[in-house]
Amino acid sequence: MDFFFIRDHREKYRFFSSEPEKDISIPVSRTKRAWELAQKKLTLLPPRILRQEQAFIRILKSEDEAISIRHSGLRPEKRIRLRFSLFLYKQRSKHVLILIGETILLPLSGLAALLPGPNVAFAALALLMITHWRALQGINRLAGRKHEFPVAPLFADWEEACGQAQKEKYSEILKKIETEYRLSQVDKVLWK
Repeated sequence: MDFFFIRDHREKYRFFSSEPEKDISIPVSRTKRAWELAQKKLTLLPPRILRQEQAFIRILKSEDEAISIRHSGLRPEKRIRLRFSLFLYKQRSKHVLILIGETILLPLSGLAALLPGPNVAFAALALLMITHWRALQGINRLAGRKHEFPVAPLFADWEEACGQAQKEKYSEILKKIETEYRLSQVDKVLWK
């Protein structure tokens, strides 16, 4: 699995991962299937944030000692390491604050159980809490591992086009990136 640390069109760093080539089909219980379906329907988060959260969660499944994170190569590796460690620190603080807020709101959404019908507010908040908690675990694990930063030349083209505001080249470069690294909907992460 490949991980990427690239600037988007707004010059903000994005961290995301490639999807696994094939999902391994393992017979699972009905509850597990319902949980997976609920996670797929989690549309409260924009695609940029959702892909980032999924990348942090995928770190938990990675057994490699050194994590390979591709970058554009336009900046020296020392600067990328510093930016990445600051990025992780910021994400850790953000996730802790979000979890504190969700913990405060959880009992209030539980009161909605008194109303007739399913408690959608509680279920959505619980799902967001679990997603943020697992992402925080992934951030902590990622911060404790060694990082390798190989260069990905197509992302250098992307960052150069963004730096020069050449919007006509965006879609062409993103299509090349999608085919080269087997990424889907990378335009929603880096552009729109």
